[in-house]
Amino acid sequence: MKIADIREKNDQELQGELKSLYKEQFNLRMQRGVQQSPKPSEFKKVRKTIARIKTVLNQNSKKV
Repeated sequence: MKIADIREKNDQELQGELKSLYKEQFNLRMQRGVQQSPKPSEFKKVRKTIARIKTVLNQNSKKV
């Protein structure tokens, strides 16, 4: 997800997206635990998207 797309969403949408990404991250870790070995790049992509969303949420909270 691009940062421009993230900035267009409101805080509630971002919170929902964040929850779904945490679930996806958990599922990837569980797959790795049972040796289904998902692509390593998926971990990185999810982790960076979570960081982007948290950054935008933090910036939005400081604007107020």
